[in-house]
Amino acid sequence: MAIEVFNRREIKYLLTDADKDALLSIIGNHMDADPFNKDGKTYSICNLYLDTDSDELIQKSLEKPDFKEKIRLRSYGTVALTDKVFLESKKKFDGVVNKRRTNFILKDAYKYFEDGTIPKNPVQTNGNPLKMNSQVMKEIDYIMHFYKLKPKVFISYDRWAFFEKNNSDFRLTIDTNIQTRRTDLRLDSPAYGTQLLKPGQWLMEAKAFKAFPMWFVLFLSERRLYQTSFSKYGTEYRNWKIGK
Repeated sequence: MAIEVFNRREIKYLLTDADKDALLSIIGNHMDADPFNKDGKTYSICNLYLDTDSDELIQKSLEKPDFKEKIRLRSYGTVALTDKVFLESKKKFDGVVNKRRTNFILKDAYKYFEDGTIPKNPVQTNGNPLKMNSQVMKEIDYIMHFYKLKPKVFISYDRWAFFEKNNSDFRLTIDTNIQTRRTDLRLDSPAYGTQLLKPGQWLMEAKAFKAFPMWFVLFLSERRLYQTSFSKYGTEYRNWKIGK
């Protein structure tokens, strides 16, 4: 079952091909792959980021305030209108990320974005009721109406994800093929768009509430890897503004 609410620190690093290969050569000694990473392959994540007409949320985020928030609709791979997706709020305060999300049927999410209708007793294609987190939905609905949010950007990427053995607090993700677009803002459309990273670059996120394990700290030191403030949506927005 997908985690609906959690808090953690998320530190980002940009890797080269050599950095990525060095990490993958040792990671099996310390971490287990996410079940989505079948046969050692990446899995796809697609997102619709919501914002105001004037891009207020991303502009505030780029100012690096103590508190910032975003709303997005997420799917794992390209999905059909009747498939389950996740409506998420992500807030960051003093370096700690609080993520909350609830289940949605994609077609119901589109309708919610259009007229604010929250589905009652949604049913999945297999006939099973879809369980929505009512408290999370209330919180997201308040933010949606307060800012008058709507889909603004599609961002997809392919991911490796790993969990520390016997320690679910520490997680690593490595993203590649990050694609963005500002048209065709649908999760039932194929993943395509403008590449966000340079060839040979990978975005790694280390995620934990407690301290990072020593083996990982040593890896960062040996490879001379330092924290970056790289943001997928933020980088897309900057590039889009330059190209306007």
